[in-house]
This record gives sequence, C-alpha cells and structure tokens, in this order.
Amino acid sequence: MARFTDYLRMQAEDVWQAQHSHPFVRGIGDGTLDPDRFTHWLRQDYLFLIEYARLAGAAVLRAPGLDAMRTFSQLLYEILGREMELHKSYCAEFGISSEALAAGIMTPTTQAYTDFLLRAATTREWAELLGALLPCMWGYNEVGSVLATRGMPDDPRFRRWINVYADPEFGEIATWCRDLLDDACVGLPEHRLNAVERHFITSSRYELQFWEMAWTLEAWRV
Repeated sequence: MARFTDYLRMQAEDVWQAQHSHPFVRGIGDGTLDPDRFTHWLRQDYLFLIEYARLAGAAVLRAPGLDAMRTFSQLLYEILGREMELHKSYCAEFGISSEALAAGIMTPTTQAYTDFLLRAATTREWAELLGALLPCMWGYNEVGSVLATRGMPDDPRFRRWINVYADPEFGEIATWCRDLLDDACVGLPEHRLNAVERHFITSSRYELQFWEMAWTLEAWRV
C-alpha cells in the first residue's frame, strides 16, 4: 500500500531538492560555509527549538493514544536536552555564551515559521499538526544522510553537524513521525487530506526559507 507521506514528499519534491542544492547546505557538506552564517543559523535554530519543543508538548496533549504520548514526551526531552546542548557547545566554540544564545531575537523567518507551527498545533486537527511537524524531523535527517554519503568535510564542527542528523536514532524518530502521520490520515476525507498536504508543503517551504535566512544573515530592518 502506498504511503501518504510518500505522496506528500513527492508533492514537495521541488522544495526539498532546493534545500539539498542550497549554498548553505552545500557549504556544510564541503566545509566551505562561512562561520558567520553558521553561527547565525545556530542562534536562530536555538530559538526555533524552544518553540519546536512547545509543539512537541502540544502533541503530547493532543495525542490520541499512550504510545504517541510517550514518544512525543521522549522527543520533547531530546529537544530540550541533547539537541539544545549541541547548539550550546557549538556556540561556545565560536565564543557565544549560553546567556547570549538565550537572549537572541528571532528573525522574521524564524518568527513566522514558529508562529505557523504553534498555530497548527493549537487550532488545527491532529493530522494537520503532524503534517506541519514532519518536514523538520524528516528533512534534517534526509539532508544529513545525503551529506554523509558524499564524504565528510575536514572541519570537525560540520562533521559533527552531519553526524547528528544522519544518526540512525534520529532517523528512527523521523520514520516514527512518518508512520504516525500515515496512520492518522487513514480514512480521512479529501478536504482533510488536502489540509494536511498544505501544512506539510508550507512547513517544507519554511525549512527552505530557514536555510536562506541563515545564508543572507537575515535581520529586522529596524
């Protein structure tokens, strides 16, 4: 049986391929990325993860069964623990303290993306929440895995980044999220499936825009 998430991935193919070919992603892979761009991404992704953790918390609240509640609880723990500590350790290498990291201000893209995710989590149906959540988990695992197959850069900071997102454990979480969305979409009417698709594609577009935000060093004008 065809998976609905395979259909979603196909519908967003041009957006996902644009991520793989984005100069920020390619710069991580070949080790040529400007450190200023990388630290801009780190600062913004740290702020993003705080709100993504809220999304995982909302998923615990709205999950239809105990298995989903347990796994999203574990995801929440991993975001607030290992992944955010990774960002702190990265930033320490660039002379950015934890206090400075927490005091950062979201760029327009980060603000818009997190607002979209939290709106989906609090005002939309369960399947739409999952559709909005999935591109981040799945997309980073795919980017990390593809970069890993091309050979590792010399810069140990970029190698570590790739290893985190190409890690099989991270892939298992992404696959679990896919399975959960596939199950949630079984039997849904067409208009509900269309809503899930819109949320998936919108999040995919925000993921692409997030790379662009870091590449251009996006900031508020005033």
